[in-house]
Amino acid sequence: MSEILEVIMIVLFGASWPANVMRSYKSRTAKGKSLLFLVLIETGYVAGIISKLINPAYMADFGRKWYVLFFYCLNFIMVAADIILYFRNRKLDALHDGGKQQ
Repeated sequence: MSEILEVIMIVLFGASWPANVMRSYKSRTAKGKSLLFLVLIETGYVAGIISKLINPAYMADFGRKWYVLFFYCLNFIMVAADIILYFRNRKLDALHDGGKQQ
């Protein structure tokens, strides 16, 4: 039961990431984004993934509980994509701001 609740938590928490990534992609600006926030969230997902991998009880029953780790990894990928877009958008902001000053 605890794994089901954990999956519900991770799915609900991660449900916003696809929309957030699309907004970052379309907006083409890093304004209003916090790299620190994204890195902290990413670090949390890394900790969650590692906790699963080093938990003997979880790994012993991995065949039936793989989906928990799957959602951690999926959310990790979404946040990583948002971090990459942050740097792309920051570069676009610099180009845009530089063009205004000329």
